[in-house]
Amino acid sequence: NQNRENKRRLCWPSLQFPEEDSTRDHHVSVTLLDQDVLECPICCEPLKIPIFQCDNGHLACSLCCNKVKNICPSCTLPIGYSRCRAMEKVIEATRVSCPHAKYGCKENISYGNQSSHEKLCVFTPCSCPMSDCNYTGSYNDLMNHVDVEHKEDLLLFSWDTPLKIKFNLGEKLTILKEKNHGKLIVVQGSNGSQGMIVRVSCFAPSVPESERLSLFCSLKLKSLNYRLKHGLKVTNIQKMSDEQPEYGFMLVPSYMLGRTYMDICISHRRAEAFY
Repeated sequence: NQNRENKRRLCWPSLQFPEEDSTRDHHVSVTLLDQDVLECPICCEPLKIPIFQCDNGHLACSLCCNKVKNICPSCTLPIGYSRCRAMEKVIEATRVSCPHAKYGCKENISYGNQSSHEKLCVFTPCSCPMSDCNYTGSYNDLMNHVDVEHKEDLLLFSWDTPLKIKFNLGEKLTILKEKNHGKLIVVQGSNGSQGMIVRVSCFAPSVPESERLSLFCSLKLKSLNYRLKHGLKVTNIQKMSDEQPEYGFMLVPSYMLGRTYMDICISHRRAEAFY
């Protein structure tokens, strides 16, 4: 089961049980040899309270009880009416290390909430945008890496100030760095059926949407006989992707492609970028 194999990559849980002296915040750690025991045997997802059992002791989460119409798939006895309090206490006491612990995260997460934490973990690994570099690290470590190893490949820019960059079929990736705050912006081009798809992304850690820095940009492209202008919102990313985006890009028609230049202006304010 691929779903189960992916979960095995997570750190093993540490079951935390209170000691007799409840005035002190102590716990003991127990190593599980098989993490499957904390998963619903039907959907293979982490067990969440409420947890039910049939008279033969087979477990199921509440969602799966409904899916199987309250008939245990292991023995056909009714299931979904009797709670398994013992397993619920085990789940309540279980904490797991963040899968990004090696990048610096020290959070211990309630079992079953790993995916929610992982989406917002500020230590989500970021991969170097340079095509010939395999470096991966936390956001802060990546910024230091780029400054040390790829400084000569960066173009410096300032907010609200147009910058002219070379744009042609042979150069589909341009890395920009903001002079004062050090934000890393990637201008990426990829071939489409009707021309080149251009997108603008900003490397940023995973944070709640309310805390994200919103950036906007305007793109202007001139060729001998044509002009193209487009405004879009900059996408936050942790790694490069070769997949063609569904939105948030500019399409440069094939007849405009060639050795030319593009003006790009990046701003915190939508009105400034979409002038």
